[in-house]
Amino acid sequence: MSLHDASPDFVQSLSELLPEGALRSPEPRYLEEPRGRSFGNGGVVALPRSVEEVATVVKACHAASVPVVPYGGGTGLVGGQLVEDGAKPVILSLERMNKVRDLRPLENVMIAEAGVILQDVQAAAEAADRLFPLSLGAEGTARIGGNLATNAGGVNVLRYGNARDLCLGLEAVLPTGEIWHGLTRLRKDNTGYDLRNLLVGAEGTLGVITAATLKLFARPKSVATAIVVVTDPAAALRLLAMARDIAGESVSAFELMHQNGMDFVAETLPDVRLPFDTPPEWSVLIEVGTGSGAEDLLEELFGEALEEGLVADGLIAQSARQRDDFWNLREHIPVANKAIGSVASHDISLPLEAVPEFITEMSAKIAAQCPLRINCFGHLGDGNLHYNLFPPKGGDRHDYDDIRHDLSAQIYDLVHHYGGSFSAEHGVGRLKVGDLEKYGDPTRLAAMRAIKTALDPKGIMNPGAVLAP
Repeated sequence: MSLHDASPDFVQSLSELLPEGALRSPEPRYLEEPRGRSFGNGGVVALPRSVEEVATVVKACHAASVPVVPYGGGTGLVGGQLVEDGAKPVILSLERMNKVRDLRPLENVMIAEAGVILQDVQAAAEAADRLFPLSLGAEGTARIGGNLATNAGGVNVLRYGNARDLCLGLEAVLPTGEIWHGLTRLRKDNTGYDLRNLLVGAEGTLGVITAATLKLFARPKSVATAIVVVTDPAAALRLLAMARDIAGESVSAFELMHQNGMDFVAETLPDVRLPFDTPPEWSVLIEVGTGSGAEDLLEELFGEALEEGLVADGLIAQSARQRDDFWNLREHIPVANKAIGSVASHDISLPLEAVPEFITEMSAKIAAQCPLRINCFGHLGDGNLHYNLFPPKGGDRHDYDDIRHDLSAQIYDLVHHYGGSFSAEHGVGRLKVGDLEKYGDPTRLAAMRAIKTALDPKGIMNPGAVLAP
């Protein structure tokens, strides 16, 4: 079914249904993605303040066959928030729906609107002596609705799970403009199909998330953080197994870092403190949170790993400032990557035991073809690597534009060979639609298309994202 532009006439008719100031012309920030590789278009930006206003917008778009692109914090890296071609959409920004509606510490539950910034969700939980564990580099601008729509991951997935695992219920507007009132606080509710899990991770293609019931947790009373030098990724994997044997489920983060990441930080962000005078080839950032004795657990782990020859050096944070320094380094690696300018970036996941072999094999393939620098880092605890390619020092990333797509295809082919995924936590968006067609299971894709057609028969919701037209 063909879609129509959000034309001036349509915008005028929509404005008559909404309060004054609810519509505005698209500013550049709504039409750009963080890496500067994609630019979108839009007929108008809608800024509703309530779920009823969202429903009004979606219902009008459904009636007129005008596309709707839900917009959170704009931090997505796969183009899910941008429409480059086709009919000019209504960009539906949830930024004004930014209230925490309810917080119940005894139940470990918070109800937050979709436009609440992730950092503010964390702060609201902390003010109630609770923890909302979703944490990622863009948490100062990313909004919880977008985090849920993309099933965001981050650094604490090892212990607490993805965004999907942190959600009990949703309020959402479906593609016809109907409101689903699903903000349950129940942990058990076996009453049919799980619409919550259908919308989480759907990237706005099946409806607009307007609020969510979020799981909270007790704050660990004792937290310890360390950076240790490992001999190679295989040693890091053995260290992970050892850490879980010693500390169990109290291991909340296990981040693998390569020397190139630290070199990039030193080159572009000189104010960021580095833990070692000479960056090691491979290191791991580990965090443990328990009721008591977290530092003792890390000391025990370091001692055993040293005896086994898995680690060569290490530092356990002796203060809150030093812990912050360790995390500041890890969180600024993507910032440094952006400053250097990647040839191609990849958000991949692999079965844990395949990680070392993949890194060795893929790095050799790249080296045999061109002199690119590889910054391989990420959430080793859950098998999620950010495998990014950069020009040699002094080079220009655009010198490799003619081969970057082929290099990405080689990386994804090897990931697929090892039973991994070409998208671990960033989603499919529009950037990876072709990859989903190539690597996705045909039966699963057919089921996804059937669901899309059933819920969104006119195809107005985020058209072109996730599924090929």
